[in-house]
Amino acid sequence: MDLLNTLVDKGLRRELPTRVEALAVLATSDDELLDVVSAAGKVRRQWFGRRVKLNYLVNLKSGLCPEDCSYCSQRLGSTAGILKYTWLKPDEASQAAAAGVAGGAKRVCLVASGRGPTDRDVDRVSQTIEAIKDQNEGVEVCACLGLLSAGQADKLRTAGADAYNHNLNTSEGTYGEITTTHTYADRVDTVQQAQAAGLSACSGLIAGMGETDDDLVDVVYALRDLDPDSVPVNFLIPFEGTPLAKEWNLTPQRCLRILAMVRFVCPDVEVRIAGGREVHLRSMQPLALHLANSIFLGDYLTSEGQAGKTDLDMIADAGFEVEGTDTVTLPEHRADALAAAGCGSHGDGGGGCGPCGSSEPAEPAAVPEQSASSDASGPSESSEARTDLVAVRRRGAGTDLAPNA
Repeated sequence: MDLLNTLVDKGLRRELPTRVEALAVLATSDDELLDVVSAAGKVRRQWFGRRVKLNYLVNLKSGLCPEDCSYCSQRLGSTAGILKYTWLKPDEASQAAAAGVAGGAKRVCLVASGRGPTDRDVDRVSQTIEAIKDQNEGVEVCACLGLLSAGQADKLRTAGADAYNHNLNTSEGTYGEITTTHTYADRVDTVQQAQAAGLSACSGLIAGMGETDDDLVDVVYALRDLDPDSVPVNFLIPFEGTPLAKEWNLTPQRCLRILAMVRFVCPDVEVRIAGGREVHLRSMQPLALHLANSIFLGDYLTSEGQAGKTDLDMIADAGFEVEGTDTVTLPEHRADALAAAGCGSHGDGGGGCGPCGSSEPAEPAAVPEQSASSDASGPSESSEARTDLVAVRRRGAGTDLAPNA
């Protein structure tokens, strides 16, 4: 396909595809799916080889969130039967993190429910970061604590945090339909605060919430402008007891097309398959490794993932290798830009600091007519409700049971 050849060439040059091209990837047929995976896989291997980075989640504080994010089992008004507990002590959190590190995780992600941390919360998390760093040489720590106030990103950086996660989740135009207690602009501001403090920004999306192809392209292009170093792609887990419990819109094939589109738009960024891969990709997870270079190991915040040993076997069987702590994840040009973070925020939108190249779209390539006509009203695919694959986490952090890592 001329489209795929063009996208590979652009990805190898770190050149932004046009919106028409990005939409065309989402509109490809199942007959073209392996060609799409193969093309995006060339871009993935150019910048990340056959390495897979493992990340491990520690839920520091679960449930009882005052925000009303429709997708979240921890939201205000959720009746999902999830674990609910207040802050883990630093030694408890460090012990939970150690299980993930022992399983091969290179990055530990410390997450807490809530609108955003108080300064006391930041001090508590800082102690946890220091404990993890003291006990695990070379391990990265990413904090995910919600909306940041002035100076908090600097405190986390001083404590040893390497990164901060705050997802955009969906397009700006539809954000108000998903959440009303904070704004899309609030999220952008927090990502930029993290970047300005010298933290590696991690920001991604959630697919499967009923969004259109245009919405997906909008949020991925917004992420490209923000220029995070890692982009987690979550697939909605429709928890019973949440407003989106009936949203079963994803097939394995659509998930692969979404991951491929993200890879083409963000060619040299760490693309992570995050929540929901077991629920929606299912037996096609190994194919997704040809698109993404990073996954979460074991369980998620409030749901259970597949066994950590199964993750490791999948990576090996697919011909990939786990990335070690002695290897720099990002390509040299991105790693150098992050290390030099004296340029301030990487999200100025002009492409000057961002190592992705120009933010201006190139001239569109010839796109087959049937591919260019993306369904702007919404995805044409639908999936059966696999509620049997949604398992509430009952082990690990906040319990007396050993974690899954």
